[in-house]
Amino acid sequence: MAFVILDPCGPEKAAECVSVCPVDCIEEGPDQFYIDPDVCIDCGACKAVCPVEAIEEEYDLTPDQEVFLDKAEEFFANR
Repeated sequence: MAFVILDPCGPEKAAECVSVCPVDCIEEGPDQFYIDPDVCIDCGACKAVCPVEAIEEEYDLTPDQEVFLDKAEEFFANR
């Protein structure tokens, strides 16, 4: 499982999550930050520091939030 950054990140892009990630799997994209689902170790450090509560665990996503996991997978597939 991995954590996923959702819509509230877009306008905020606060970046506290980047500095606390122990495996450096969070990168800034053009519209928000993204967590690499293949590298994330599911530690939860990012979720704990997110000031806009934009981070959820993959298995807790609602059907309408799953698009954010797809966006993250696409973002890292092109790297």
